[in-house]
Amino acid sequence: MTKPLVAIVGRQNVGKSTLFNRIIGQRLAIVEDLPGTTRDRLYADAEWQGRVFTLVDTGGLVLGSGDDLLQRVLAQAREAIAEADVIILVTDVLDEITAEDREIVDLLRRTHKPVILSANKADTAERRLAVADLYSLGLGEVYPISALHGIGVADLLDAVVATLPPAKWAEEEEYAEAVKIAIVGRINVGKSSLVNALLREERVIVSEVAGTTRDAIDTALQWHGQRVVLIDTAGIRKRGSVAPGVEKYSVLRALKAMDRADVVLLVIDATEGVTAQDTHIAGYILEASKSVVVVVNKWDLVPKDSATMEVYKQHVQEQLKFIPYAPVLFVSARTRQRIDQVLETAIRVWQQRYQRIPTGELNDIVQESIARHAPPSKAGKRLKFYYATQPAVDPPTLVFFVSDKRLVHFSYQRYLENRIRERWGFEGTPLRLRFQGHERGKR
Repeated sequence: MTKPLVAIVGRQNVGKSTLFNRIIGQRLAIVEDLPGTTRDRLYADAEWQGRVFTLVDTGGLVLGSGDDLLQRVLAQAREAIAEADVIILVTDVLDEITAEDREIVDLLRRTHKPVILSANKADTAERRLAVADLYSLGLGEVYPISALHGIGVADLLDAVVATLPPAKWAEEEEYAEAVKIAIVGRINVGKSSLVNALLREERVIVSEVAGTTRDAIDTALQWHGQRVVLIDTAGIRKRGSVAPGVEKYSVLRALKAMDRADVVLLVIDATEGVTAQDTHIAGYILEASKSVVVVVNKWDLVPKDSATMEVYKQHVQEQLKFIPYAPVLFVSARTRQRIDQVLETAIRVWQQRYQRIPTGELNDIVQESIARHAPPSKAGKRLKFYYATQPAVDPPTLVFFVSDKRLVHFSYQRYLENRIRERWGFEGTPLRLRFQGHERGKR
């Protein structure tokens, strides 16, 4: 289900980050009594009255400044405003209304989006009376709050939730039932070319449907009768090569795309090999527990002989050894070489993500694995396995009931995973192995 986005905006030093931390319930945003502390946007999920939404903190708005840093902060805030479903405008009740406040209100009014006006630092009855002047801004109800002490924040959130768009699943049934495939990678690795190559296949393009209100247009198509949605993302730039905030923003966009995806295509430039940034992106995919296919693009530009592909594959697997289950494809979006393998592999991986092992067969493989290689002992104690089951898919989750989970060594966990993959594959898909112990005397 698509989560609506709520943006917190306002002038510098009015308490936006304090309010952000208050709503999400943790100290995630840096709070200092200095203007300009928040420069980039910061995202976190929040919940109020059963509604889950994404909250974004922004840097202080300074309109009309020629300062380069302030211009970049303003650009980040404008992006948040453009993405938002609801906007919270934070003001400082201790300050008089300024011309800059009115310019900000004009800017927000032109978005035609709901704007909820809050007057922060209203810690006392006297300060709460001072909010009357803010009604002259013409935004309707004013909510006096103290973000620091939590006063009035509940009423503010009530107003936010009442203004959120209705909760609903994706509008198109085709979208809800489709295999969602996110395409991620560094800038200039050929992601857009790959998307275009896939769309020029001799398949029936169903439609172009909006993904979320804050992401680019997703493209829906049919592949051998299977509905597919391609989720394109902005290229993740190399750290330090661009202005502050841009690299972070591109990562956030990619993470949001991955959150909606079933399978992620990690696109790598064949002429450059696996870079440190590629491994970072692969790390994001692993943390999100998403299925993955590694797509080595621009293969037509690589000089080769009969051994090149195998040597290159070993290079990829060595650099991405923390996702050894990921299939590796060698393609050229420009010449369309092996391009038909991309969706074919992604759909096969998606099917593996929903594979379920019968309980009896899972316990059989566990016992066979123990007979072949017994668990190591520790301090005279040997690990015993009682029972195993798979309670969930997407991603596949396996639970092992054991005598003492503290005796489960990482190497033995990896051994069990390898044995399970030998039997059932789970190509391109991470496995969650959890151990439930009956140990006693824990301190």
